[in-house]
Amino acid sequence: MITIREIKTTDAAAFLELCKKLDEETTFMMLEPGERDTSLEKQTEIINGIVAKSNSTLLVAESDSQLVGYVSAAGGDYKRNSHKAHIVIGILQSQAGKGLGNSLLQRLEDWAKSTGLHRLELTVMTHNQRAINRYKKLGFKIEGEINHSLYIDGDYVSEFSMYKLIN
Repeated sequence: MITIREIKTTDAAAFLELCKKLDEETTFMMLEPGERDTSLEKQTEIINGIVAKSNSTLLVAESDSQLVGYVSAAGGDYKRNSHKAHIVIGILQSQAGKGLGNSLLQRLEDWAKSTGLHRLELTVMTHNQRAINRYKKLGFKIEGEINHSLYIDGDYVSEFSMYKLIN
């Protein structure tokens, strides 16, 4: 049984561990293995900052008292961009293909509607077809391509910028 809920400050250590596992398991996240040097204190500070903003959230997926995935939304800081949020999602390989990504994104969209957000946006590597298909299925549209935006394992990788308008 997987529970999706908003993160709590007391989740800082578990969330940091989840992020480090994701860094090890996949090249689709931003940081490389061993690159994450966030302290527990800094992670707690980051969580407090997210929780304090009305247009930002971090939802975690928990199974058997372990965090197995998350989706975050970082809302704009100014009047002109406070209606939108940039999202990031990460799911452990052991949970991939079981619908958790869809569940996390649906819960995030419900949250976005309840907070009055109008736009969700994300970037995804152009070769990550599985994620692109998931996002399209959930109503996200490709807005453009960001060429050579990342450098991974000796190669430049491009990303798609995707968005979804919330009615």
